[in-house]
Amino acid sequence: MPTTSDVIRELQPNRTITGISAVLLPYRSSSEVDWIGFEAHVQRTLDAGLRPAVNMDTGYVNLLDAAVRQEVLQRTQALTAGGPFVAGAFVGDAPGATFNRDGYAAEMALIQGAGGTPVIFQSWGITQQHDEDIIDSYRTLAACCDSMIGFELSPVFAPFGRIYSETVYRGLLDIPRCIGAKHSSLDRGLEWQRLNWRDEVRPDFMVLTGNDLAIDMVMYGSDYLLGLSSFAPDLFARRDRLWQQGDPDFYSLNDVLQYLGFFTFRPPVPAYKHSAAMFLKLRGMIATSLTHPQSAERPPADEAVLQEILHSLSPWL
Repeated sequence: MPTTSDVIRELQPNRTITGISAVLLPYRSSSEVDWIGFEAHVQRTLDAGLRPAVNMDTGYVNLLDAAVRQEVLQRTQALTAGGPFVAGAFVGDAPGATFNRDGYAAEMALIQGAGGTPVIFQSWGITQQHDEDIIDSYRTLAACCDSMIGFELSPVFAPFGRIYSETVYRGLLDIPRCIGAKHSSLDRGLEWQRLNWRDEVRPDFMVLTGNDLAIDMVMYGSDYLLGLSSFAPDLFARRDRLWQQGDPDFYSLNDVLQYLGFFTFRPPVPAYKHSAAMFLKLRGMIATSLTHPQSAERPPADEAVLQEILHSLSPWL
């Protein structure tokens, strides 16, 4: 196994960063989605210059029923008005399940019908296969769409998650309609490996960091699809522009945003969604800090720390 020193990357200064931000799905009560707050947050993401990502982990996709997922797509379609967005294609299953091609194809069709690009959420049916079968599954799904985004997910986020072998990742690089892959291992060395593999064979392929504990991966050539950016799409977009401009203020802003990431993505990691709701409420951007009733929560004392971080970000607001 290569060590971090074997794969370390040089900085890529002044590059234009593609930012895709997962949109939190806010709640008005334990059973009622805050659709006004959701639409405002999608619009806020668009106004910042980032691409919205809906029906992702940040939007509780694995906890939503089909009707709510469909409404999320319809409302996003209306707001983007033909502009780019991505959405999770999720198929729920259980350990031992077989690959559900038809289920994925149906979800992908709904996303494409709304004008979005599907992000292929992992499932037991995909990740429990042998490497070559996993690659064949992605090839099968690529035939169902114009373009798609793959996804590697650490088990700390979901039990069906899997970080792929080099064989599988290079297989994804070999699928023309797979335009990128979100990498959520929370491991800098593994992501550097993927950037090197990408550069060898397909430089246009997007390595989308999902590492909320190392958001500086954009300095090394990653783009991003993050949950942390949902806390502050305006500040992430500003940070990205600072990097493109070669402005050293990038580092100061990135440091505070990373502090926010370390605090809110601590174990249990899935509770970051409650942190996001608390932070957005402190910013006056949503009405409550409620979450999906099946989602993990943070202690009330977190609010004081989040308020301190918000104060630290005030120079850039």
